[in-house]
Amino acid sequence: MLRSRFNMPSHEELVKRMDAIPDHVLRECPVCHSTFFSLRAGSSKTCPNCGYGFRITAKRRAKITFDSFDEIDKQMTIPKQYTDEKYLAKVKKAKKVTGINESVLTGIGTLDKQQVGVGIMDPFFVMGSLGSATGEKITRLFEEATRKKLPVIMFTASGGARMQEGIHSLMQMAKVSGAVEEHSKAGLFYAVVLCDPTTGGVTASFAMQGDVILAEPHALVGFAGRRVIEQTIMQKPPKDFQSAGTVMAHGFIDAIVPRKEMKQTLSRLISLHTKENGYGK
Repeated sequence: MLRSRFNMPSHEELVKRMDAIPDHVLRECPVCHSTFFSLRAGSSKTCPNCGYGFRITAKRRAKITFDSFDEIDKQMTIPKQYTDEKYLAKVKKAKKVTGINESVLTGIGTLDKQQVGVGIMDPFFVMGSLGSATGEKITRLFEEATRKKLPVIMFTASGGARMQEGIHSLMQMAKVSGAVEEHSKAGLFYAVVLCDPTTGGVTASFAMQGDVILAEPHALVGFAGRRVIEQTIMQKPPKDFQSAGTVMAHGFIDAIVPRKEMKQTLSRLISLHTKENGYGK
């Protein structure tokens, strides 16, 4: 009676209408599972209900975070020694999607007229995995920042080491860590922002070596995946044990900062840790 009076559509009609909605008009948050119009996520691409920061490309993050950004080592990509066709096809697709040649974008940026070395991992480039060229780009970034006496900001978003490159991928952990150490010995500041997700060999190396470690709300932060952990310890870990909030509660993260406040927070940190202001190491 009510349906006929108000001419309400049936369930089947509603399903058809939902199917007719163009892609990307509506979006569902993977954390709070709310559905909203994509435009409400704004330029920062965050959930309007819980503040979760959706995964974004490295180029977009550079645009919304820094006043200017000059890329370095732009042409660097996977070494020619890798010839597996499936791997090459995956890398080719990643280049097209992200607009960069490796899983990290590096360069020199400015924040409120302050120069800073910048590294931004791209979760859309083979899951932001740490390959030979990725490690080389990050190492060169720290070496350049050390020469120019610049602080470094690193945004991590990675599934860990790139298994297609075997031991060469794992070796990048030590190589980058050595460059981070030299940068630190020079009395220079290093800040890390953990984005969703930060896992594996990246977590086990430079993602946890910052002088200050920040994270975006609800970012997944861990080493091994849940399934591996469950099979190893033969029990189920808590549901949120790898969320940024839980990791912060156990002392591995200094602060959780919403994406909309990240630029201001990083600018303040850089200012406080500049020797000219009396706050250098």
